[in-house]
Amino acid sequence: MSMDLNDYTIIKEGEAEILMHAKNEVFYNKTQVNNRDMSIAVLRTFISKRKQEHEAFLSKRTKPAPKVSENNGSVGDVEEKPNELDMKIEKSNGECEGPEEKSQEETCSTSEEPIKTEGKVRGELKPPRVLEALSASGLRALRYAREVEGVSQVVALDNDKGAVEACQRNIKFNGSVACSKVESHLADARVYMLTHPKEFDVVDLDPYGSPSVFLDSAVQSVVDGGMLMCTATDMAVLCGGNGEVCYSKYGSYPLRGKYCHEMALRILLACIESHANRYKRYIVPVLSVQMDFYVRVFVRIYSSASAMKNTPLKLSYVYQCTGCDSFHLQPIGRTVSKNTSVRYLPGFAPVVPQGCSDCGKKFNMGGPIWSAPIHDQEWVTSIVADVKSMKDRYPAYDRISAVLTTISEELPDVPLFLSLHNLCATLKCTSPSAVIFRSAVINAGYRISGTHVNPLGLKSDAPMDVIWDIMRCWVKNHPVKAQPADQPGSVILAKEPVLQANFARAVASLSKAQAKKVARFLPNPERHWGPKLRAGRQITSKHISLLGEEAVNGCLNHQESEHEAKRQKTEKTEDANASES
Repeated sequence: MSMDLNDYTIIKEGEAEILMHAKNEVFYNKTQVNNRDMSIAVLRTFISKRKQEHEAFLSKRTKPAPKVSENNGSVGDVEEKPNELDMKIEKSNGECEGPEEKSQEETCSTSEEPIKTEGKVRGELKPPRVLEALSASGLRALRYAREVEGVSQVVALDNDKGAVEACQRNIKFNGSVACSKVESHLADARVYMLTHPKEFDVVDLDPYGSPSVFLDSAVQSVVDGGMLMCTATDMAVLCGGNGEVCYSKYGSYPLRGKYCHEMALRILLACIESHANRYKRYIVPVLSVQMDFYVRVFVRIYSSASAMKNTPLKLSYVYQCTGCDSFHLQPIGRTVSKNTSVRYLPGFAPVVPQGCSDCGKKFNMGGPIWSAPIHDQEWVTSIVADVKSMKDRYPAYDRISAVLTTISEELPDVPLFLSLHNLCATLKCTSPSAVIFRSAVINAGYRISGTHVNPLGLKSDAPMDVIWDIMRCWVKNHPVKAQPADQPGSVILAKEPVLQANFARAVASLSKAQAKKVARFLPNPERHWGPKLRAGRQITSKHISLLGEEAVNGCLNHQESEHEAKRQKTEKTEDANASES
């Protein structure tokens, strides 16, 4: 492949190097180093967990069958049952469902139908195959191949001819390891995934914008127990800027609260679950992250017609008061157990009256959203340990370790969060420190934590009437100016607190990271750290806010020099033709 290296810039990230043309021909965003580093950390943990699960599965199979008396049935009958259970959790590539996922579905695992696998039951675990559905320059695929041990193959797809050529050029540029593991194809990712069902252990979706059009085929392409990594960058849509557009793409209506970024994560998870359910599959989130200008989720996908029935228990509608910060969740479904049977029923409603019980205003309704845990804390602990043990191999170590540390301290079973500043803005009062407010909640007998989404956000299992009672007690000690009687804050403060808040400093008011003064929310490393221009679009002076003045001027100068070279070449050709004639 002949090329002039002077036309290219060599970009190194981790152990991979790519050649980027001066023109904006193939998409590349330096900001996404956080995204790629986080994905590599999760992929390493996935390979480790997958191996542990397989070993546990094999040790379970090698246990001798229990002996029983003739009255209770033949030994052969008893031996058949563990074999059937083995068939349930055996994967097409030799992988098995881990014990942690199995425990989450205890109520339905006994009635689950066996999954048939082709050929003989194999004892060996095949190395994982990874599909990068939207590869562009191929940087992510190259990093997976070169940095993650145990990956056997990475398939990089793109439906742009220029991107595929750039990817193939970068594969060759990265040497023999990349050439042996990474292959690039010109293909529509949706068609490719549909024609390769249950073939990939990991499918990575990182589109420019919304991933909604790829989800249906992606959930079919992942093997049982495999991993789907998915990014969404259309945050204006997911955070309520265009609610009707979000509903058309994701099937959920967003609300514009302080928690909108976490709600975006939960909308994306609910959408993936919806697509998986159509094929008798369900998801188990292991990590869900909001960073920079996007959300990123990592979910494992399993097949089970009976476990799929639990989906309505994991989804909820959200009622958000238009006057104050009160919000309430309405679960879609519920279960009733009788003896050994479980009945699935609609959720009880309504969870709120017509008017807010705190301030009297109306509610907006949004959702449905994923209201079950969005992280697996065991996975998060493993990922943090892996990242800290290999900090030199992560270019964005400081940022991803800070995010993961904050996630490890979140309350896993509390959807959405409150903003202390918003509570105080409603009451028009001075804000207590986060430590004082946390102490009051803990002293009242409830749990509270921060959130990785917002440095001012607070997650708590305390009901809203307790939160407002704490704020009423605070205002009694720190009086506010009189407000009009019809204001939400005035209505809330007009009621006497039922709970007498105790603001004495609680031991658990600071998290371990805060106590050790570990950095949790870092500033951007440089200016213009955000989304970049879509590939193929001409860079002009109006893109300074996205790319920065220096980058735009460099591109404009390069374009001018190219135009000048073309003009001189045209003039020489015309002069030569004139002299010949």
